[in-house]
Amino acid sequence: METGQKNEKSAVTDAVSYEQDQKLQEYIRQLHELRKDGANKILLLKQEMFSAKRNKLIDPETRQKKIESCESQIVEAKKTAKANKPEETRLSHEAVKYSNSFASAYIKKVVAEETEKEKQYKASYRDDVIEIKETGAAEKEKIRAKYSDGKTAAHVLNEELETHAFELRSRLFDAKSKFQSAVNAARDAKNQAFVEHVQINRNLRNGKSKFSEDIALNFRNYIYKFKMAKFLLNNGLYLAILVFFVVCIVLAPLLNKGILLSLPNLLTILETASTRMFYALGVAGLILLAGTDLSVGRMVALGSVVTGLILHPGKNIVSFFGMTPWDFTPLPMGIRVIMALVISVTLCVLFSSFAGVFTARLKIHPFISTLSTQLIIYGLLFSATSGTSVGSIDSGIKNLLGGRWILGLLNGEMITFPKLIIPAVIAIIAAWFVWNKTIFGKNMYAVGGNSEAASVSGISVFKVTLGVFIMAAIFYGFGAFFEAFRANASAGNGQGFELDAIAACVVGGISFNGGIGKISGAVIGVIIFTGMTYCLTFLGIDTNWQFVFKGLILISAVALDSVKYLRKK
Repeated sequence: METGQKNEKSAVTDAVSYEQDQKLQEYIRQLHELRKDGANKILLLKQEMFSAKRNKLIDPETRQKKIESCESQIVEAKKTAKANKPEETRLSHEAVKYSNSFASAYIKKVVAEETEKEKQYKASYRDDVIEIKETGAAEKEKIRAKYSDGKTAAHVLNEELETHAFELRSRLFDAKSKFQSAVNAARDAKNQAFVEHVQINRNLRNGKSKFSEDIALNFRNYIYKFKMAKFLLNNGLYLAILVFFVVCIVLAPLLNKGILLSLPNLLTILETASTRMFYALGVAGLILLAGTDLSVGRMVALGSVVTGLILHPGKNIVSFFGMTPWDFTPLPMGIRVIMALVISVTLCVLFSSFAGVFTARLKIHPFISTLSTQLIIYGLLFSATSGTSVGSIDSGIKNLLGGRWILGLLNGEMITFPKLIIPAVIAIIAAWFVWNKTIFGKNMYAVGGNSEAASVSGISVFKVTLGVFIMAAIFYGFGAFFEAFRANASAGNGQGFELDAIAACVVGGISFNGGIGKISGAVIGVIIFTGMTYCLTFLGIDTNWQFVFKGLILISAVALDSVKYLRKK
């Protein structure tokens, strides 16, 4: 028995590759024979049925006969598969067990061999560099000696020395490239040994993967492709922000400000971020098209003023454009809520469409078109309301839609859950669906990446651009509606919100160069900016310094995005 185990271990250790191990290949052959007329045949017949159903070149009668023939063969194949299932399962488990044993030793052997090769490559590269430099120094002295008679013009000597220096750099570059190629080949071999093991195990299980193997494979691929410079370029800003939050959390109790990292504080951050999430989701689409939107803040003011006017408890205190103050209280509250939301969204869509038409049709940059709508809305609102706050909305509906649910006590502190988080989550899901699961979303990426190529491909750049403006306005309208539940509405509401929304998207990885970004990036960006503002306020940092922090983060995010873009070019 011991002799047999030693022989098997020796065979595993001495195996050159998976393909050359006879026992492993025999397992694969036996399993193929068991599945050939069963499980594998079922898959093949199903593919034939699918192809027949989609083939427009064959007549219906021939197609039906083909399908019926496949169905009858599938019935027989299922019987064979069922009969072979016990033996197949037993053999598969046995084969996977042997494969794992073989791979464990084989991977160690490959890693040891390739690591030794890497050491040899490094030593050889060092020797090559020394030799090239010594040869170069000798050649340089020969050149100087060649023109040491003093009769040759200095510029001739300098030109020859420059040519020699260029050739020397070329030889060093070639040596380094050869070294890097050899090292990469060794690393490829080590990684491939593990990848082949996972692929063989999947084959032995007839295509079924194993969670632990998938995790291990993903981890190895990550390590294999990992480069510190690229990691810091992609995540350096987030690491810096993480350090910032850690410092704030540590400083808070030291400065007698209380515990920053607590559930009530986290929920407050999420509540503040909830309405701002709508603005970021809206402007994210325009940034994806390599544009921007400067009218967000005015849209917020427009929608919140409308909501405040309609949901105000009693006669309004604002005389809109000099008219008699309105009183919507005779209407049922449900009608008033729907009216406020619909009008808020409609007005935002109208103004955004106005800017969108100029951008989509006349190719005016969104910076200008949205700046125009910002100024128009600003002037109209202040003229209409004289800058007066429209007052609070009805407390009943405010508590119903914008209040909090009481969850209970935690360490003697009442915990409440903000209701505004719910519509924000719904908005995130809706935006994610549009971006990732619709043709319109795919067209957005295409137009943002290269509008001319998208147009040649048959995509209507005008419709996509205008559609993005309208989609953004819908998010603004909903956000403005919910913003009225957080504060008294006035024409000054939303001041600077456009900059926060744009900054959140950029920090979240949505590129100003267009065609790059994810909804998750916008969400993360909003939470980061809201959390940062809350932390600084919690620590008692002056508001002016908060702008400094935001500005530094924004310029860092744009700079990193530009570096990534330039590297790709």
